[in-house]
Amino acid sequence: MLISNPVLAAGLCVLGGYLLGSIPFGVIATRLAGAGDVRSIGSGSIGATNVLRTGRRDLAAITLIGDGGKGAAATLLAGWMTGSTEMAALAGGAAFLGHLFPAWLKFRGGKGLATAAGVMFAIAWPAALLAGAIWLAMAVIFRISSLASLTAAAVCPLCVFLTGQTPEAKLWVSLFMAVLIFIRHHENIRRLLKGEEPRIGAKAAANPATAGSDA
Repeated sequence: MLISNPVLAAGLCVLGGYLLGSIPFGVIATRLAGAGDVRSIGSGSIGATNVLRTGRRDLAAITLIGDGGKGAAATLLAGWMTGSTEMAALAGGAAFLGHLFPAWLKFRGGKGLATAAGVMFAIAWPAALLAGAIWLAMAVIFRISSLASLTAAAVCPLCVFLTGQTPEAKLWVSLFMAVLIFIRHHENIRRLLKGEEPRIGAKAAANPATAGSDA
């Protein structure tokens, strides 16, 4: 344990987690590759799904790995520095917020799926694996990305409970992220209720902002 003062540890976890989480890998990858500003296409999100709308699968993969990696890195680093699962969960939650609301992008970020997955794999990997399996099953059965993502987010806290992951900080951070994921997917939820959400593999809609779920 490198930091023993709980107040200092909490402050560093929140600040460091937020700053790490707010690194916009989607924006950086598309700009460096000359693919333009990802915020000007599709849904305007900085997540991997919107990056994929540039037609560059390699950039989408880089974004997905970066967004998931920063959530995992913030969580693991905080746990290592403090020796506390609670502080690790705090840093992971802060990284998740950083991805959703990055200060240098006018608080307009992604929808948090990849970053949340990274946090959960770092702090409660059995629950993350179970939620990931549920995501895969939903995606295969219904072929709707946003439905699979929302289902996985909703059941993740239950997966934490069923896999016996303690302490309670793991459950609380999974609940926190699930609620915000649903809020960020409000447009997808509206389209799902209307039966207008596109299916995986379908041709792009005339308005690309209506397509899919952004990570």
